[in-house]
Amino acid sequence: MGRFKVKKQDTFIDMTPMSDVMVLLLTFFMLTATFVKEEPIKVNTPGSVSEVKIPENNLLTIFVEKNGKVFMTMDSPATLRKLANAMNEKGSLNLSPQQVETFAQAPTFGTPLNTIAGWLETDNRNELLIKSQEAGIPCDSLNNELKTWVSTAREACGEGMGIAIKADKSTSYAVIKRVMDTLREIDEARYKLITSLKGVEE
Repeated sequence: MGRFKVKKQDTFIDMTPMSDVMVLLLTFFMLTATFVKEEPIKVNTPGSVSEVKIPENNLLTIFVEKNGKVFMTMDSPATLRKLANAMNEKGSLNLSPQQVETFAQAPTFGTPLNTIAGWLETDNRNELLIKSQEAGIPCDSLNNELKTWVSTAREACGEGMGIAIKADKSTSYAVIKRVMDTLREIDEARYKLITSLKGVEE
């Protein structure tokens, strides 16, 4: 009796549907992702149980690092550009159009007004913010430039602009109170304090 031979067939799996799904997923994540802005000033925020989220758009953030120096940033180059132009119009700054563009791309700023132009001309701006003794926006009783920055930002960006304070957990309470008093003096009574969830390290 002859042996029965089964014809061998190659198994072929069509991978086209799977590759289509992968491309769609990749496109979805690329379009919906939000990128974290670089923060040269490292702030170790205190723990909290609150989960209230801060707004992502039109937000002014005041950083207070552990040594008490105050810095600022806004959420986008467009709002930073508005702020720089408004400061120019008020006469607080005298920046060229090129310096305004450099300012708009800065992730964080924080030097006295009379040194902003020189700071923008340097290549190591972020390093100067961290290491320079002169870094930090003055907010003492004799020279409170923080008041000028915040009030001008409000004029430039409108009533919808949110304000948040991100302070290091080891910062002196006196410094935080001075920042809060500054906001109260210009009738900015609504602002958020940025914290970390308890047990979660940044």
